[in-house]
Amino acid sequence: MINRRSFIQTLGGGALALPLLESTALATAASAKGTPSRLLIVGNPYGAHPEHFFPTQFGKDFRFPKTISSLEWLRDRISILSHTDHNMKSGHGREISFLSGVLPEMSAAFPEKNMSIDQIVARRVGANTRYASLHACLGRSIRMSWNANGVDIKPFNDVQRMYDHLFQNLTVQERQTAKQLLHQNRSVLDAVHEQFAGVRKRASRNDQVRLDLYANSLRDMEKNLVNREQWVDRDKPSLDLSEYFQGSDITIENDYNAVFDMVTYAFQTDLTRVAVVGYSPELNYTDVDGVNRGYHGCTHNGKKADTVAELVAIESFQVEQMARCLKKLDETPEPNADGSMLDYTVVLFGSGMGYGGTHSNKNLPILVAGGGLEHCGHVDTRDSSGNNMPLCNLYLTLLQHFGLEYEQFNQSTTAFDFKPGKA
Repeated sequence: MINRRSFIQTLGGGALALPLLESTALATAASAKGTPSRLLIVGNPYGAHPEHFFPTQFGKDFRFPKTISSLEWLRDRISILSHTDHNMKSGHGREISFLSGVLPEMSAAFPEKNMSIDQIVARRVGANTRYASLHACLGRSIRMSWNANGVDIKPFNDVQRMYDHLFQNLTVQERQTAKQLLHQNRSVLDAVHEQFAGVRKRASRNDQVRLDLYANSLRDMEKNLVNREQWVDRDKPSLDLSEYFQGSDITIENDYNAVFDMVTYAFQTDLTRVAVVGYSPELNYTDVDGVNRGYHGCTHNGKKADTVAELVAIESFQVEQMARCLKKLDETPEPNADGSMLDYTVVLFGSGMGYGGTHSNKNLPILVAGGGLEHCGHVDTRDSSGNNMPLCNLYLTLLQHFGLEYEQFNQSTTAFDFKPGKA
């Protein structure tokens, strides 16, 4: 068994945000049966070399390019979207809008601010799980996930600590300490409630509207504390990852195999239903066959064939690690339902940058798999005027798939239609 360390996960506050309207009309058949719907998002900071990511043919009868060739077994359950973006000027720094379509500095203009879709879905499906969402990025975070306060969620950047968080039980003393912290947080909330009541009485009508939103946030935090309390004394599932930590030759492949195995088992044991895995810009990929340069350096390749080959090797590795995880989900029967766990898990791969070589934020490399969606193969999402589709159109559809009653999401113009040849 892996040599585990004990620690108490930092106990923080809940999300300050408006509650979402849940639609029974849009709820999936899986939800109606009590079968959980899940979301797995995998992203990288520098996009993808377009010639090796996007197929040259549209529809379902296409040839898989090298970067995504490890997903060929999913041909009938995959959608690759060409020509999507967030309508932003190209350059570094825009990629943090990947999962919201909104930069922090422009977030005030949108109802959900720059809250990322994983957190919105987690708020919908995470109430009955130990962890509303799970985040990993081995190295400096690429800042994909943002909470309702506009703060980026810090992922686990260490395999051991992620393991401890998910599968290490607290000692008796640590459980007692956790309960004390939760009690203190409750006391703070009680004091805030008392002060809040007096402030609201003296507030103007406009300020009362804002304070009502704040009251909703307090209720969310109270629910979060109640949820944490019920899990303190419950043991976590056990998982043996020792095979990845034997000997001194620990590679990037070992580390990400461990990360994705933890995600798979967390889904299988219903520890969480939302997971986000990132590939850090600082990762050392020299363990990957054919790679001798740094990740960022490979993006600025000057179209030199040898450097492009190294970049494609890196990007192929990223997709291969995800494909391995999807294969495990597909080989695991869904408890109490027909099909596999992958049939009830929506998988999104992509980046907030189109291609790092030119710092382009156009034509983002986006693919969706699994989840029981009616997949469309490779689709050109441009409209009749040749304009790229807002990526938020896809996000609107995914939110609706999870039973959320949205008519618009940030910069969306309409919902994306998962049918061949449709935009």
